Amino acid sequence: MVRNPDIEAAKHAVLKDAFGFAGFRDGQEPVVDAVLNGHNVLAVMPTGAGKSLCYQLPALVKGGVAIVVSPLIALMDDQVAALRLAGQAAEAIHSGKSREDNVEIWRRVARGDVRLLYMSPERLMTPRMLAALEKLSPSLVAVDEAHCISQWGHSFRAEYLSLGALRESFPGTPIIALTATADRSTRDDIVGKLFGGQAEVFVSGFDRPNIQLTVAEKRRAGADIEAFVKARPGQSGIVYRISRKKVEDTAAALSAVGVRALAYHAGMSAEDRSANQEAFLAETGIVIVATVAFGMGIDKSDVRYVVHGDIPGSLEAYYQEIGRAGRDGAPAEAFMLYGLEDVRTRRRFIDEQDCEPDRRRVDANRLDSMIGYCEATSCRRVALLAYFGESGKPCGNCDVCLDPPDLVDGADAARLVVDAIRLTGERYGAAYIVSLLVGDASEAVLSRGHDSLPLFAAGATRKKQEWRSIVRQLVAAGFLRTEPGAFGTVGLTERAESLLDGGETFMIRLEKPRKSSRERRNAVAAPALSGAQDELLGRLKALRREIASERGVPAYVVFADRTLEEMVVRHPSTLDEMALVRGVGAAKLDAFGRTFLKALNG
Repeated sequence: MVRNPDIEAAKHAVLKDAFGFAGFRDGQEPVVDAVLNGHNVLAVMPTGAGKSLCYQLPALVKGGVAIVVSPLIALMDDQVAALRLAGQAAEAIHSGKSREDNVEIWRRVARGDVRLLYMSPERLMTPRMLAALEKLSPSLVAVDEAHCISQWGHSFRAEYLSLGALRESFPGTPIIALTATADRSTRDDIVGKLFGGQAEVFVSGFDRPNIQLTVAEKRRAGADIEAFVKARPGQSGIVYRISRKKVEDTAAALSAVGVRALAYHAGMSAEDRSANQEAFLAETGIVIVATVAFGMGIDKSDVRYVVHGDIPGSLEAYYQEIGRAGRDGAPAEAFMLYGLEDVRTRRRFIDEQDCEPDRRRVDANRLDSMIGYCEATSCRRVALLAYFGESGKPCGNCDVCLDPPDLVDGADAARLVVDAIRLTGERYGAAYIVSLLVGDASEAVLSRGHDSLPLFAAGATRKKQEWRSIVRQLVAAGFLRTEPGAFGTVGLTERAESLLDGGETFMIRLEKPRKSSRERRNAVAAPALSGAQDELLGRLKALRREIASERGVPAYVVFADRTLEEMVVRHPSTLDEMALVRGVGAAKLDAFGRTFLKALNG
């Protein structure tokens, strides 16, 4: 790629003056250069890798107005607030503002006073708005959260489909699409729909080695979550639950044992959701309990753990959600509870979707990949990276690496399960099959006469917990299938027959007692701050919170956590020294430099 010296100089000047960075993060500069050279780009970059800069910087270098498509009002407003604090002219037009405010903003855009204009796809893709923007010749169009455009993505939004017309409305304008997670089919779909098949695709490394990955059998989800959270007092965390009711119940249970836990789901009022999100972003030690409605655009670097009380529907969704932990690079944890009830619920969600059969098929395959990850008997990180097309070596920082499972020949046990399902007509759930095998003479078993079956109590030497694990592993291996109906019937696949005739072997993982996190070593050491430094960091965060409150913006748009941490370590005593801190641009230095210097040196 031929580099223009003037553009190179402007690029680095904007990087330092507007954003306060002396250099690019890994993966950013090639994307920025491609956009500056007028190319269409799809950038897939992990959460925390600095995606926003990849379109904001080219927009400021190019001049004119850049259009940014974003799916959420809160996300737009936060981005605009951050740009304004950096001294940049940014605006958002959306339904959360009065008509008068939106009209006045458009006047500023038409006068050439705005560099970045944020809009939803619905507001952008109207004939009137497109015609008005065509007259302004936008410098670029950025589509944030681009996975929303793909019917194969984990967060498809029908209103994003209209964005494919952008290349016709603005034929000479580069378009950049950005997302934190997209497998190959999703990437191909985005490129086809948005770019007509022609775009440069940049995929940054998916590995987040500081996040310890753990999957545990779901026994008593509420008690398991409570034990995990209580063992980490004072840490910020996110707990994902599959339903609003589970969110409310989990938040209440955690609050009852002294944890500051706040709920977040789409059934709450916008005001309550916003208040809880702002508290979580601004303060340390808050646990947010949420549905997947929470998380898009969240920028909080000190989230120490993400808990999934129920399995996500895909590895894409899982990866994006755990990516909200450990953005500061310090050790963090991803802890997931998993059971066949989750699989049944997810199958039901897929079955009840109002969509084409192809969509259901893809979602079912993705759920199978998720189940396979949960039942992995080798490094989880290798399995996760392989799903996104990357190779890796055993990480030493997942539960399988830290405490390798014992594998034994399980063909005889598997045949017992298959026989029990076959002899009972493939009509019952896993719990019933397990009861038969251990010889549990329940009323349901006796009423059906199943206590007289030759395999009744044939597996009494194993505990119910072991049999439940074996059933899950058979589902993950493709020998059994779970039905989405209310009773969670377990059925046989074509491969099951090969187990009965000895055509296939089956190794099972023996369940082990859970180890606490204190018994598991972390592969990445936390950055060491002394007691005095930690106390100073607390004072800087309190100051940041006051400034954010006065200006009506989220705390992180004043300064990111990592910027405050660098202030503590560098301990600047002059404005020139403060300007060297990563994330302190010219506008923020002028607005806040003296205030933070006083806090550091007062």
